[in-house]
Amino acid sequence: MAMQTKLPMGIENFREIRTGGFYYVDKTGLIKTLLENLGKVNLFTRPRRFGKTLNMSMLKYFFEAGSDVMPFDNGTLFEELEISKEKELCEEYMGKFPVISITLKGATGESFEDAKVMLRRIIGKEAMRFRFLLESDRIDDAERSQYEALVSMDKTGAFTMSDELLKDSLQTLSQLLQRHYGQSVIMLIDEYDVPLDKAYQSGYYDSMVELVRILFGNAFKTNDSLNFAVLTGCLRISKESIFTGLNNFKVYTVKDVRYKEFFGFTDVEVLQMLEYYGFSDQYDAVKEWYDGYLFGNLGIYCPWDVINYCGDLRDGSVTEPQNYWVNTSSNDIIRRFLSKADAAARDEIELLINGGHVKKMVHQELTYRDLDSDIDNLWSILFTTGYLTQDGKDEEGISSLAIPNREIRWIYVQQIRKWFKDESRKDTRKLENFRRAFEGNDTAAIEKEFASYLRKTISIRDTSVKKEMKENFYHGVLLGLFGNMDGWKVKSNAESGDGYSDISVEVEDQEIGIVIELKYAEHAAFDIACKEALEQIHDRNYAEALIDDGMKTIYRYGIACYKKRCKVVTE
Repeated sequence: MAMQTKLPMGIENFREIRTGGFYYVDKTGLIKTLLENLGKVNLFTRPRRFGKTLNMSMLKYFFEAGSDVMPFDNGTLFEELEISKEKELCEEYMGKFPVISITLKGATGESFEDAKVMLRRIIGKEAMRFRFLLESDRIDDAERSQYEALVSMDKTGAFTMSDELLKDSLQTLSQLLQRHYGQSVIMLIDEYDVPLDKAYQSGYYDSMVELVRILFGNAFKTNDSLNFAVLTGCLRISKESIFTGLNNFKVYTVKDVRYKEFFGFTDVEVLQMLEYYGFSDQYDAVKEWYDGYLFGNLGIYCPWDVINYCGDLRDGSVTEPQNYWVNTSSNDIIRRFLSKADAAARDEIELLINGGHVKKMVHQELTYRDLDSDIDNLWSILFTTGYLTQDGKDEEGISSLAIPNREIRWIYVQQIRKWFKDESRKDTRKLENFRRAFEGNDTAAIEKEFASYLRKTISIRDTSVKKEMKENFYHGVLLGLFGNMDGWKVKSNAESGDGYSDISVEVEDQEIGIVIELKYAEHAAFDIACKEALEQIHDRNYAEALIDDGMKTIYRYGIACYKKRCKVVTE
């Protein structure tokens, strides 16, 4: 492969990468493996942002015949890539098939009707790629009318196909393409499970399940024009009977050894990329933040993270790893888990955050209805969606699960903080006692209430975590509690005097200023940590800004924390 100069940040179109001078990590070996192990319908489940969409685009441009690949023919796109070494295979399959390629990522809506509008749009736009069917002398007038119905739009540009035609649409389009090309169709459906996820969240799940079952049944089960299909998604949905009756249906999950290297980046691929861009010195940091997934028996990095970090390093916008994956989803699954977790489950999450592992039976075949029926199912969803990974398996088939890397661990911590803030808000009397303790300079009460809160949350005590990160956790817990205090003006890491205080508070109606410095008490050395905190407040004159703002009474608190205990002193 000719070395590329640009990084494909956010680009998921194979042709654009190959013709636009972008760096490409060669995953074309997927084509050979697929053809050697072909099922009628092949489903790949992987977490989001692991290259599923780019691989589907690659398959499209390899197999597809017709003008859509012009002006760069298939051979040019795959020149010098791994698959080009397979001369006989390329001769037999490259550019020889009609291909229907859609993503169902956008087939969503707040209502079932809205979702159907979007599904019509997705399939209708794909059908419009084949406008040459209107002029084809290989289809008759009745078939031409069928095609016209697929692409018909009203004055607003909305596709008008009926519900019945929508259910038949993929089958109908494949039949028309087979008639024109004299060759059966390859069908690629990316993000197949997104419509079901959205339907579950929005309350029209049963209706969407029925529609998808019929749409897929017609496309895959009773479709003589289908050569084979490839689908991708995060979850394997089998109990819904969406794929009932399919012969030669193959599913490949993160637990399977086959195809393990084709989604995500391997260690060798990451090393090569870092070396090419001159960032080899960042290898350890990249591994700590973005590695840790185990697909089959192979360690895998999240490609979205690695590419974005390399891109940001190149343009000088960052100097250390960032959280890229967190911005691609709402991470609601963690909040859902925390809301259902009992004390034992919260202890298990705490164990995971602190570098441990838990053993669970992973159920890979779930319905969206199953998600909330049993917390054990949520463990399985955390695994299949990439928030946990396997780090081994015992003889009974129980999976050993762990948090894969530092980035995902950071997501857990952030979600725990939000959950804790919401939970603590519910007990208004307890919050009021906590507030009065600070305003009254009652260190015993502060200590008692804060320790009570710490026992209810999930703490960080991993010995491999830096002291600063542990302090940041307690800092976050306290800020979450203070965020519920009406009338308090709270600042975090605000510049004051000769530095930045951890937390400062102005209680304006009482003209009270509060300065707090938090320390992690290594080996439970509370007195030493508290003394250090107070000395820092005094030596760096953290109270100066509060005095300048007119606060008449100043309370200075040194708070030391260790595991779920704390000590509070005042000056």
